[in-house]
Amino acid sequence: MFKPYALTRRGALLAAAGVGAGLAACSPEEMRFDPLPAPEGPFKHGVASGDPDQTSFVVWTAVTADGDARTTLEIATDATFNTIVETREVTAREGVIPVNGARPMKALIEGLEPGGVYFYRFRHGDEVSPVGRTRTLPEAGVDRFRIAAFSCSNYPFGFFNAYRDAADQGDFDLVVHLGDYIYEYGYGGYGTSDAERLSRMPDPMHEILSEEDYARRHALYCSDPDLQALKASAPWILIWDDHETANDSWRYGAENHDPETEGDWFTRRDNALRAYHDWLPVREAEPLKARYGAVEIGDLATLIFVETRLTARSEELTLDTFPIPVESDPEDPENQAAVQRWRDEVIGDPERRLIDDEQRAMIGEALAASVQAGKPWRIIANQVLMGRLEAPNYLTQTPFWLRTYMRLQGGFNWHFAQRTAHGVPLNLDSWDGFPVDRERLYQTVRDAGADIVVLTGDTHNTWVNDLHDAQGNRVGTEFGVTSVTSPSPFETVNAPGVDFGRMAEDRNPEILRNNAWDKGYTRLTLTRGELIAEQMILSTVKDREFSIRPDSVWRVRPANGGPVQQVERLG
Repeated sequence: MFKPYALTRRGALLAAAGVGAGLAACSPEEMRFDPLPAPEGPFKHGVASGDPDQTSFVVWTAVTADGDARTTLEIATDATFNTIVETREVTAREGVIPVNGARPMKALIEGLEPGGVYFYRFRHGDEVSPVGRTRTLPEAGVDRFRIAAFSCSNYPFGFFNAYRDAADQGDFDLVVHLGDYIYEYGYGGYGTSDAERLSRMPDPMHEILSEEDYARRHALYCSDPDLQALKASAPWILIWDDHETANDSWRYGAENHDPETEGDWFTRRDNALRAYHDWLPVREAEPLKARYGAVEIGDLATLIFVETRLTARSEELTLDTFPIPVESDPEDPENQAAVQRWRDEVIGDPERRLIDDEQRAMIGEALAASVQAGKPWRIIANQVLMGRLEAPNYLTQTPFWLRTYMRLQGGFNWHFAQRTAHGVPLNLDSWDGFPVDRERLYQTVRDAGADIVVLTGDTHNTWVNDLHDAQGNRVGTEFGVTSVTSPSPFETVNAPGVDFGRMAEDRNPEILRNNAWDKGYTRLTLTRGELIAEQMILSTVKDREFSIRPDSVWRVRPANGGPVQQVERLG
């Protein structure tokens, strides 16, 4: 979870203060697809597809039935199923845990045509599922490709209006989810304050620990009609962040996991990952924790998806490591030297890792192959913010009344605000907490002669970041994707007229745009000459009636072997 530091088990910043576009022959209108809502009956959890490549993809459903849940899958090249190209029987994985009689099942469909649009449905007895549309990735001749990117969908906190809008668009070639697809908390925990009023209570009501718990939480999400509509309209590629297991998870544990009361961490992790693979249209990773890789979007782009939580991540640093008293004079040279040593030796410890050498080698090979093939775009789907983000000095940049309020309240918020006077990273859970690993990654990008566009979730904020290495060399652009519903860390701050996003922009040369409040998603349109990013924000997630508009629109031009281009704002 995005926050400046992990201090308490569920602490948060200032919480106490208050498809077819890729085929040139098909227009978006011709490719539009409006999936029907899932009916009551055996297919009430909908259908989905995911993890496409040039000749294959995964299709998924869950069947609610007594006894035999075997199902017939049909794949066709038309929505009316006049041309069926494959029929097969699909069953649930042996040992899968049913949820209220529902058994998830999926199938890997292979031997398909590159860049092909396919329709699929399932039959159980006389019942027929909703129809889903999916596609394989194109192989060549790609002039245009559209991606919808999402992160941080907390079911109890609000309606999935962002998913609904993307489904209503009807012409995305691919959906990319950047993590925090589910949340692990029980009722009364983080993000559940409006659950009863909105009739969006978590299931189970307690924090999830067992495989059955995680499966029930996934099944709850699969019951949402807006999520079902988007899953049925296009293939998905998903990466996880922390809440698919537990908040601030790392290689050997999590901030939101207490072994004394919640048991062995690896058991809980594996429970979560087993349910994740059962309830989503993803290929089986081996081992389950190592879900990362790359896919090719024809001759247009390479999409690399990474894993930064469970395979290599070191434990997150906390405020306890800060080396001087909070009341210390920030102008004192000795204090400045102590803080710099802390940054160099503690935060900058080269043993602190987000990804291991094996994953970084995969990234380097994919980047180099993409450059050698002459593809204009290399996109990295990434969990946590990559751009450098120093905390604004909250002792000077916030209004006097807010500083006074924080001082009177005391505790974490005031102590953190005092530390910002010394110059500290805002969030050590991000790449800022692993700066040596970030430089290793940037060196890998440079070695490949590549430029990158990074898509990032986690923060519940919208970001546009101009990425540079420690020597000031531009390596690419980062688009931080705001949350589907999850509250901003600043949301509970009753501070009218205080623009925390502008403070971040003013403090940080890499940060070109930060919307610290609104929810929504990001639309990318890739062509050979430009990438257009639309940061879409919603009027509300507390009502099913909503409007949506761009917070900002940006253009990136490919380097094509030359200097890495700076992103341009169009609106």
